[in-house]
Amino acid sequence: MLLREGQMALEQASDVSLLRPGDMTVFSSSHPLACEFLAHADPAAGTGLTHGPGSAADSRSDPGAVTGRGAVTDSGAGVTRLTLLRLPRRILPLSSGRADDLLAVPLRANAGAAALLGPYLAGLPGAARGCGAAELGRLGSIAVDLAATAIAAQLDVQESLPTETRQAVTLAEIKAFIARNLPDPDLTPSAIAARHHLSVRTLHALFRDEPETLAASIRGRRLERCVADLADPGLRHRTIGDIAARWGLAAHDFSRSFRRAYGISPGEYRASALRAAELRDT
Repeated sequence: MLLREGQMALEQASDVSLLRPGDMTVFSSSHPLACEFLAHADPAAGTGLTHGPGSAADSRSDPGAVTGRGAVTDSGAGVTRLTLLRLPRRILPLSSGRADDLLAVPLRANAGAAALLGPYLAGLPGAARGCGAAELGRLGSIAVDLAATAIAAQLDVQESLPTETRQAVTLAEIKAFIARNLPDPDLTPSAIAARHHLSVRTLHALFRDEPETLAASIRGRRLERCVADLADPGLRHRTIGDIAARWGLAAHDFSRSFRRAYGISPGEYRASALRAAELRDT
C-alpha cells in the first residue's frame, strides 16, 4: 500500500505504523487489520484504533488477482488517497513467517527497488486506464517484481528472488537512471554498465527482449524531451541546436535523427507546434 495523500494509522500483527504521504507498508487479508484516517498524526497521542473486519474483508475478495488500484476515502479528517497493490502470497519467494514480519511496518523507500516502487504505484492507476489486456499484464508484472524485490531487500533476503525478478528490477533501475541522466552527453553503455556494476555485454542482454535496443531507447527518450521543448513557447528563444545539446544530442546529427523518427524536420515541427499554441491562446 502506498499512501499518496492524508495521514493514517495502521495496526496489524501487534505492529502500529503512522503513515504520511509517500510512505509504503504491507498488510495481509489473512490477519485482523485496524486503520484510522487522521487529520494530524501525533505519535505521542496514541492511535485510538478499533478493530473491524471491513478492510480485511474487502482485500480478501479475489485472492488470486494481482491488481494496482487507486482508492480515495473522505474520513472527515480530510481526503486520504491510497494506491493498493494486491499480491497473492504464493508469488512472494518468502516463507509465511518472514512475510508476516513486515506487516504494518513502513518500507524503507530511499534506495533500490523501493525507491522505484513508490512513484510507480502512484502513477499506476492513471497509466492503466485505456490499456489493453497485454499491456495491463506487463504493468502488473513490473509492479510485482518491484514490490517483491523491495520486500526481500527489507528482510535482507534478495538472494531468494528468482533470477527473472532480479533482472526485471535491474532493468527498471537502469531505465530510471537513464531518464535522470539524459542531458549527459557521456551517457554511454560503458558508463551505464559501470554505474550498475555490470559488464557491457550483460547490459545489452537485459535489453534483448525490450522493444528497443539500449541505444535506441536512449535516443528515443532524448528526442521525446526535444519534442516537448520545441513545442514550448517559453523556449522559443533557444536555438534548435541548444535544445538538442540540452538533452545530450549532437547538433550535427539531430536533424537527421529527428526526421527519421517523426518524418519532419525540427524546424518544421517547431513552427507548426508554436502556431498551434498561438491559436489555442487566442
